[in-house]
Amino acid sequence: MEASTRLFSPLKIRDIEFRNRLFVSPMCQYSADQGIPNDWHLVHLGSRAVGGAGLVMTEATSVAPEGRISPTDTGLWTNQQAEAFRKITAFLKTHGAVPAIQLAHAGRKASTAAPWNGGKPLSAAEGGWPVLAPSNIPFALGYPTPKVMTEENITGIAKQFEESTTRAIAAGFEVVEIHMAHGYLLHEFLSPLSNRRSDQFGGSLDNRMRFPLMVARMIRGACPKHLPVFVRVSATDWSPGGWDLDQTIAFSRELKNIGVDFIDVSTGGLVSDAKIPVEAGFQVPFSREIRKSVGIMTGAVGMITNGQQAERILQDDSADAILMARELLRDPYFPLHAARELGVTVSWPKQYERAR
Repeated sequence: MEASTRLFSPLKIRDIEFRNRLFVSPMCQYSADQGIPNDWHLVHLGSRAVGGAGLVMTEATSVAPEGRISPTDTGLWTNQQAEAFRKITAFLKTHGAVPAIQLAHAGRKASTAAPWNGGKPLSAAEGGWPVLAPSNIPFALGYPTPKVMTEENITGIAKQFEESTTRAIAAGFEVVEIHMAHGYLLHEFLSPLSNRRSDQFGGSLDNRMRFPLMVARMIRGACPKHLPVFVRVSATDWSPGGWDLDQTIAFSRELKNIGVDFIDVSTGGLVSDAKIPVEAGFQVPFSREIRKSVGIMTGAVGMITNGQQAERILQDDSADAILMARELLRDPYFPLHAARELGVTVSWPKQYERAR
């Protein structure tokens, strides 16, 4: 008798059904030209759909040129970029995966070199640009002091998120995730360590949440009602006085009220000297607590490396889906192998059936 699993059971969010609960986490490739995805992105993302993932998400895709982490990030501020994504989304759908996009603005962590070029901030001579943030606090030693955002900047960037969402839907994406984690712009507004403003966008929790919630509201409004909206959060800064689980729960409740469907639960990234206790499944308890306290679907991510571990997380009601990154870099066909590990029969691409 075939095993019954949560990992390979379908999941429906709004009108979108995922064939399983193994999702491809966004992973920067630093390989675009002027924000335009190319054959590398088609093969990278497409191979994970062929490999059996239920959802395949793009890397953090910037809503504006100055919001890119590096000059070679993908973007969605032009129709040309959207058109280039159409080939990718069509391929993902053909091979059974739901195409998703993560929309982002890097804030004070923008304008850096690709990791294999050192990952350090770029000078103007190297093609860098001025960076924006809620307050004039650099990310770390050696990083530029950001320009403090005006209210006009804030409303302008919210509009850029909205416009990029419209392009994403036109490009064929069926899930939009808002990147509010890892020390990028929206997380910078949430955390008291990076937000020292004294206006309506800083100080109290309600004020620090104001801009991220504005973005969420605009994206939910720009998304057709039958399509899900996800939000990636860092549930803790791992740093005294910073953003933490209690604030994340309060924030997630507000996101749920807006109509956000799913919280993708990560941690860290805001400060360079955080002491993060990295070990197998170390972020899963945050997903469990948010799911239980808020009554919203969550995804667990981080140091999840095998099918048994992923299945256990779902069976324990710690998450509704598993997002994987590095393990899917190592093995694009991990879902097919995990199904075999768990004793589940799943369909293979017909071109690969003879290798089942």
